[in-house]
Amino acid sequence: MGIAVTILGIETSCDETAAAVYNGERGLLAHRLYSQAAMHAEYGGVVPELAARDHAGRIHALVAETLRAAGLERTGIDGIAYTAGPGLIGALLVGGAFAAGLAAATGARLIPVHHLEGHLLAPMLEARRPEFPFLALLVSGGHTLIARVDGVGRYAILGETLDDAAGEAFDKTAKLLGLPYPGGPQLARLAQSGQPGRFRFSRPMTDRPGLEFSFSGLKTAVLTALPKDADAQTRADLALAFEEAVTDTLAIKCRRALQETGLRRLVVAGGVGANRRLRDKFAQMEQHGEAEMYFARPEFCTDNAAMIAYAGWARYRATGESGSGIQARARWPLHELEPA
Repeated sequence: MGIAVTILGIETSCDETAAAVYNGERGLLAHRLYSQAAMHAEYGGVVPELAARDHAGRIHALVAETLRAAGLERTGIDGIAYTAGPGLIGALLVGGAFAAGLAAATGARLIPVHHLEGHLLAPMLEARRPEFPFLALLVSGGHTLIARVDGVGRYAILGETLDDAAGEAFDKTAKLLGLPYPGGPQLARLAQSGQPGRFRFSRPMTDRPGLEFSFSGLKTAVLTALPKDADAQTRADLALAFEEAVTDTLAIKCRRALQETGLRRLVVAGGVGANRRLRDKFAQMEQHGEAEMYFARPEFCTDNAAMIAYAGWARYRATGESGSGIQARARWPLHELEPA
């Protein structure tokens, strides 16, 4: 299929409404995102019904704005990629219904995209991009896994979390420390003023073979160590110790995966991939010659439509097939995804 096709990407899997336009020759032409974080902060987390309603109220105008920014009319789109799962089912249906309607009106090809595939391919949006095969650490609020990536749709999961995802553990620990929603970035900021060495938590499951993760115990460890009358410095010290434990664990497991597979390229994707301390640890690995490191820019680590547009373009180029009907899957294991 032609490399020069233009794809509109739509992302509505959780609490970000996003749209982007990607062209195979010219790259990313435009992207826009509206976050519902302020609305959900009142409830301390995402309320699915409110998320779906807000997506429905914003998606039309956001897509129109994105197309204008890209200098395109609706008829200039060859394909429309939308997040079909996993995610909140009501939110997914909003994006899928809009994409299907626009495809019917314009004759564009409809391309359902797996949200995690979007994250895994997000570093391809950068000027420095990895070649297949590579290892990928996907680390977000809902997922933590290490996968071997041999091509578009060709993913082998080598290890994943047995309980909380790393981002989920960040959010839950932030709540214990009295931080507002969304907690993960707040905890990372608080950790910047922490004193190293005052607290130390274990690096879960690093004392045994394997590439699985477990982070729920770290949350409990913080709760146990947290005094009832903890002052600001104590909370910062606990935040730092927690962040060090999580990022060390991720780095140790990735180093182990590189050694076991013999691969030399490592991609870090997902929302926690924007964490500064984690990036610094992986940068040190690269400096020591352990691996070539590839990151998406921070704005494309969290949920966004640029990665969906790119994944849609990669699928369009590989197969040219169009999705039938509206697909929406709240749960969609990565291993069930068809190769391109």
